[in-house]
Amino acid sequence: MKINIVLVEPEIPQNTGNIARTCAAIGAKLHLVYPLGFSISEKQVKRAGLDYWDKLEIEEHSSFETFLTKYKPEENNMYFITTKGKNCYSDIDYREMEEIFILFGKETKGLPENILKKYLDKTARIPMRETLRSLNLSNSVAIVAYEILRQDNFKNLQEISNYFGE
Repeated sequence: MKINIVLVEPEIPQNTGNIARTCAAIGAKLHLVYPLGFSISEKQVKRAGLDYWDKLEIEEHSSFETFLTKYKPEENNMYFITTKGKNCYSDIDYREMEEIFILFGKETKGLPENILKKYLDKTARIPMRETLRSLNLSNSVAIVAYEILRQDNFKNLQEISNYFGE
């Protein structure tokens, strides 16, 4: 299964760096949709991603429209993660999908409402208390990505720790 993590107009460099590190660790492709709220070369992005940048596949898109034209939601397994999602992220069966796109919006506004309405059946949420606005973006990416991996039995990931030389 190929996982694509799509960040639409991310604003906080540390979040993007953390997400890049997660993508490198799990073998997911990272898509960055412009405009970004920072420069990809910023120190905070590089620091949060540590020395994983060379182990990461990144594709950059000039706009959300450009991304949606190249990777059409009607032709791809695509889920839009939002606090307003129709489905719970863990109720979706990802196991039969060869490739999947998980989209996350900017930290302050999320994904565009017109897109969420258009693809309502492809929206998913992470349950949380109603009185709070949202989870941290990098945490949200990790939660959803690891659920996809769990359903695929963590295929191609290290199964046994060799830390203690056992």
